[in-house]
Amino acid sequence: MEMQDLLNFLTQVRYNNNREWFHQNKSWYDECQAKFNAIAEKILFEVGKFDESVRHLQLKDCIYRFYRDVRFSKDKSPYKTHFGIYICPGGKKSWEAGYYFHIEPRWEDGTGGSGLFNGCFMPDKDMLQMIREDIFNDGDNYRKVIKKTKGFTLDTSNALKTRPKGMPESEYDDLLRLKSFLLNKPVDEDYLLADDLVENVVKDMKECYPFVKMLNQAISFSGNY
Repeated sequence: MEMQDLLNFLTQVRYNNNREWFHQNKSWYDECQAKFNAIAEKILFEVGKFDESVRHLQLKDCIYRFYRDVRFSKDKSPYKTHFGIYICPGGKKSWEAGYYFHIEPRWEDGTGGSGLFNGCFMPDKDMLQMIREDIFNDGDNYRKVIKKTKGFTLDTSNALKTRPKGMPESEYDDLLRLKSFLLNKPVDEDYLLADDLVENVVKDMKECYPFVKMLNQAISFSGNY
């Protein structure tokens, strides 16, 4: 019932995304944030068991403010409509590869939806170059790791249409064109409402550990991260 309460709350925020409603329902938000934090804390602890690079993290390093930064956004809605936790060695503000769990109802316009997104989202220029060079030199290993990951698909939605400028022709051009390196798994409400939610999330994150580790090893070669 805890997760159902989170989904109900997020649905109401979607249709009442204003400060007056939120102020009137602040206690509900506080309850839901506490419930999410409890789930996230368990996930963080369990992930640290198989990925020692994140064992030093605290919950505050991995979860986000519910209040949106609207300064540079056309959408002035003050509140987010999701909860999320991102676990990576440098914390949520770094660009390193890690494990992201996103909780959001699926909206009637087809947007939203919950899922796991593991890997590296839109790395900066230097990181992107290091990952691409590693793929160029070791693409077979990347393909093997991706293929072995059960239940996930490689996100190619923002890939370049042509080979990156300056990269030689390669049999791994499809991977080199990527701007994000993510293994994605959408999940439905049955997944979210299951009694063993935490166990399932951790199991799915562990599936992607070899991929995440490979990306962070490539990034670390630059000497900057």
